Amino acid sequence: MTSAPVPTRELPQAPALAPLLARGALLSPFKRPRPGAAHPRTRLVLPGLRVDPARLTAYERVCGFPTGEDALPVTYPHVLGFPLAMRLMSGRDFPLPLLGLVHTSIRITRHRATPSAGLYDLTVHVDGLAPHRRGTEAAVVTRMRAGGDVVWESRSTYLARHRTTAPDAPKDAEENLPPLPAVAEWRLAGDVGRRYGATSGDRNPIHLHPLTARLFGFPRAIAHGMWTVARCLAAHGTPDATEIRAAFRSPVLLPGTVTYAAEGGRFELRGTGGRVHLTGEVRPA
Repeated sequence: MTSAPVPTRELPQAPALAPLLARGALLSPFKRPRPGAAHPRTRLVLPGLRVDPARLTAYERVCGFPTGEDALPVTYPHVLGFPLAMRLMSGRDFPLPLLGLVHTSIRITRHRATPSAGLYDLTVHVDGLAPHRRGTEAAVVTRMRAGGDVVWESRSTYLARHRTTAPDAPKDAEENLPPLPAVAEWRLAGDVGRRYGATSGDRNPIHLHPLTARLFGFPRAIAHGMWTVARCLAAHGTPDATEIRAAFRSPVLLPGTVTYAAEGGRFELRGTGGRVHLTGEVRPA
């Protein structure tokens, strides 16, 4: 038996984010998330993409990467694919409400260097839904190609929080590991979410202001998960061919102070009292 072909839709340009955010916000109250719900099967394709140098420089500055490099930061293709992911996640056929959706993990594989002046094709699709102890998670896969070859790919999970009977997941092995040695302390300004949102396009209200964050159960605005992992990787460094796994353990409240810790390929971000916000690992691919 042959499986049905996956529908593919090619876009002439990256969709504008503001209308997608508005559509997602309007549809959110009508969504009833559950792991068994149907999800969009379409694979979106954005061909012939070139990076905007000014936007790239702004991203590098807010995340702590050196500017003017000939290669894209390892996390930047996520930003390039974000409008396509938003197109899928803001649609009527995506079962999770966009408002309050929380990024919980990402796995990145960069197969080789990605020059900032390169010409790329992007594809994004929803890889399925799964139960989570706090609700329902969706997986979104992004791939970037150059000359027909996949040079970068990622798999992100996003959580919609709701009441659930799903059992608690077993603890990861790394949760039982001793804390990593501290490398640096970072004081985070209250506008980090707004600054990162301006460069990435991710203007989820939980990241922007205390008032809008409180509407979704957070006492203050929280930092984007992708900003925290980018900031750590800017400090850690990555080889051209690399695999990165990161889990967003708890929100980083803004403003605030965090400790960046690292040893070997592992890294983490800790807050007051040693609370772990982010754990990750860098490996050669």
